[in-house]
Amino acid sequence: MNRLLPWRVGAWALGIIPLAFAIKWTFQSRLGPNPVEFLEHYTGDWTLRLLLTTLAMTPLRKLIRMSEPIRVRRILGLWAYAFLCLHFSIYLVFDLGFSVLQLGEDLVKRTYITLGFAAWLMLLPLAITSTNAWQRRLKRRWLTLHQLIYPAAILGAIHYLWLVKADTREPLIYLAILLALLAFRLRTPALLSRANGVPRVD
Repeated sequence: MNRLLPWRVGAWALGIIPLAFAIKWTFQSRLGPNPVEFLEHYTGDWTLRLLLTTLAMTPLRKLIRMSEPIRVRRILGLWAYAFLCLHFSIYLVFDLGFSVLQLGEDLVKRTYITLGFAAWLMLLPLAITSTNAWQRRLKRRWLTLHQLIYPAAILGAIHYLWLVKADTREPLIYLAILLALLAFRLRTPALLSRANGVPRVD
């Protein structure tokens, strides 16, 4: 059996299953007293979960010494951006009524919306250039461009933290996981360099 197949199935399931539940609950009118707010929070939560899962693939590859986590990272990243687009679209359509002027006002007055919008803009070129053709075309610049996922994830986590007015436990958990993943990525090359006795750049 192809070792990559269960990883691909799992990556697709992480996107399809929460989306299917959202559609099911919408048709069953099970979104609570404020359906728009529920869907905004639901799609935002899954954006962060999928972004963190995407970022976890590199540490996972290093821990289990298998290439499969890296090979499904693109699927997870695209699902994360798909949920982010749904999150933004729900806000734009139902909260703002497609008003560009209102969007501009919110971007100026509400910092958490500014951060979320900036994260969406950062991830847009990553989604566009996610194909093998773009990777071959951009070569080393592709790797540099796709480093934008890190500041985008940080902005997304802070966006959620500043959005919540009362119970901040969940956004703080997401932020802590993100910082742990970033710390692992920064620390691992240094450890490997000391172990091998040679400088290493990751």
